[in-house]
Amino acid sequence: MGTPQKQMTGNFSDQIQSMVKALRSEAPDCVAAGVVDMATGMLLAYETVDNHPTEVLDLLAGATLDLFQGRTVLMIEDVFKERRGVSSDQHYFQEVLVNSQHVTHLFLRMITQQDVVAVVVCRKSVNVGMLFAQSRRVISQYTAA
Repeated sequence: MGTPQKQMTGNFSDQIQSMVKALRSEAPDCVAAGVVDMATGMLLAYETVDNHPTEVLDLLAGATLDLFQGRTVLMIEDVFKERRGVSSDQHYFQEVLVNSQHVTHLFLRMITQQDVVAVVVCRKSVNVGMLFAQSRRVISQYTAA
């Protein structure tokens, strides 16, 4: 029958906190998870195994905003939409995977709430297929019907 959906209703803040906890515990080799509000550029919630200075967390939120809604990214999305005849307001880029020297970052835009992006940070040794599968599964549980 599948897993019941945990709809983003009621207390939005509690739902975001729950989603971050689920991502942190269920994504393989996860060392941190968070959620960024693209409308404000703010980090709404996060959990991490390390202590990070506030400045680093603020930079993550800003980088997420640039990655998904930077000027050039928006221009590329508009060109793709125009060329493919898409008239939807939905953003074209939905997921981004970034590998750094020591960790892998997965950024996933919420389908029904385009201004909300989940960020999952895992050890570099992570099985990327499992990272995508588990992260998508958790996010789908928190997607409003």
